[in-house]
Amino acid sequence: MKLPRRNFLHLAAGAAALPTASRFACAQAYPSRPVRVIVPAPAGGGYDIVARLMGQWLSERLGQQFVIDNRPGGGTNIGTETVVRAAADGYTLLLVASANAINATLYEKLNFNFNRDIAAVAGIISLPEVMVVNPSVPAKTIPEFIAYAKANPGKISMASGGIGTPGHLSGELFKMMTGVNMLHVPYRGVAPALTDLLGGQVQVGFVSVPSSIEHIRTGKLRALAVTTAMRAGALPDVPTFAEFVPGYEASFWYAGRAEMISQTAPRSRLDSKWMRWSFSRSAAESLPTDCGFALPKPPANARTTHQSPNIPDTPLDQSLATPPRRNR
Repeated sequence: MKLPRRNFLHLAAGAAALPTASRFACAQAYPSRPVRVIVPAPAGGGYDIVARLMGQWLSERLGQQFVIDNRPGGGTNIGTETVVRAAADGYTLLLVASANAINATLYEKLNFNFNRDIAAVAGIISLPEVMVVNPSVPAKTIPEFIAYAKANPGKISMASGGIGTPGHLSGELFKMMTGVNMLHVPYRGVAPALTDLLGGQVQVGFVSVPSSIEHIRTGKLRALAVTTAMRAGALPDVPTFAEFVPGYEASFWYAGRAEMISQTAPRSRLDSKWMRWSFSRSAAESLPTDCGFALPKPPANARTTHQSPNIPDTPLDQSLATPPRRNR
């Protein structure tokens, strides 16, 4: 059977377009199966709380389960390496935080390059930390705690979620600026640190607001100050450090990342305005509105090879009210 030249060219052009169309349709269908979200911290801490709230939101609205997989240890390095070694198909995500950026400079040797091997998907939320003490500590204010610590040098244990974590560095900054001497006790995540803090095995910790707020409200822990320049909406009666220690300020952030996806892999599944909106909006709707600030872009100090648009930080209850159009 002979085909006219014009008909042959039409068929050839259509056949050549089929692979591209198939990849495009596949990309727009993301996710087509369950997505694994690696949380490099144990269950019960701020990492885990944020991941599970967002995972539920994403599962309900995207039609596939976002399964939370806790991989604690190594100051988040074990969970990060799990994602680096996963298939680069967009179905293994990593909830990252300030600790990941800190580790890139803290550790001389890692089995991965965080900036090279992990691709940014979306900024999620910026949060204050809060300094909490066991009720057995007599201090009720920062000045009282400083006086108490100086009267008992080396006798106060400061818990953190691990070496190099935001809680560790916030505590070290406090020690440096006030001259107090506290013993640092690192744990494999904030959750076990809180367990010992509640039990009185350690006396003080710098922890996230989501992981500690119920303990504060029930009186099991006493909040002395928040680390940010402004008071936290969720804890309006808790002062800032700067009210007593001029110049003190610290905060931390969470963001979503995936294993670095090559140019030929389905990057558009994740790196799209719609997916960035989905991740950021999941934080806005699933986390307390007075908890922190949405980050609809990767934090400025988290270097990546592929940057998201420059969108200003906004309070959670005001951010990203209207989704971009989703191609179907």
